[in-house]
Amino acid sequence: MGSFAEGFSAFTTVQYHFYRLRDGGILDLINEALVEIARRLAGREAHPTAAIIDSQSVKTTESGGPRGFDAGKKVKGRKRHIVTDTQGNLLCGIVHAANVQDRDGAPAVVSLTCASYPTIAHLFADGGYAGEKLANALAGIEGPAIEIVRRTDDAIGFVIVARRWVVERTLAWLNRCRRLAKDWEASIASAEAWLLVASTRLLARRIARIANLKL
Repeated sequence: MGSFAEGFSAFTTVQYHFYRLRDGGILDLINEALVEIARRLAGREAHPTAAIIDSQSVKTTESGGPRGFDAGKKVKGRKRHIVTDTQGNLLCGIVHAANVQDRDGAPAVVSLTCASYPTIAHLFADGGYAGEKLANALAGIEGPAIEIVRRTDDAIGFVIVARRWVVERTLAWLNRCRRLAKDWEASIASAEAWLLVASTRLLARRIARIANLKL
């Protein structure tokens, strides 16, 4: 009787190729190429000039690795910090301990985003990114101007907030990937790689759907 894994490569082979894609920046390049295609098919310029930033704290498992406690969300684990374009396409994402405040984690992900998309001039964010500290940090890296989009004072319960809903929807899309239901990874690098894998899947399906509609 054949083994359960018959027909599949040895796990060491799969692991080797995953690490090669992860550490060689290949996943980043694939995601960037698909973002450009998706934007062109949607009738947009290939390179975005505006972006939206947000974070999501998720629980980790017993696999170990860096983690922290997000006192605001009451979550012990890690924080996924992402930047999307105004269409909701993932431009960049980093992962760090959940106890890192949004305004402290933002400069790193914004810097990486601008390195790949230097055309970005405007960044939308929620109140967690307000204050001179982040504004000065972005100015120091010649980053985009940041605009804080707040809920109106009379808002009660759930309301759709302009611009912010786009990145929140992307986080919900990513969370549908079972690998991202929690942070299962021991390393930050692998956690970030799975964000890109999930984004690639979303973009490929979106591109295929738009292309089929235009046939």
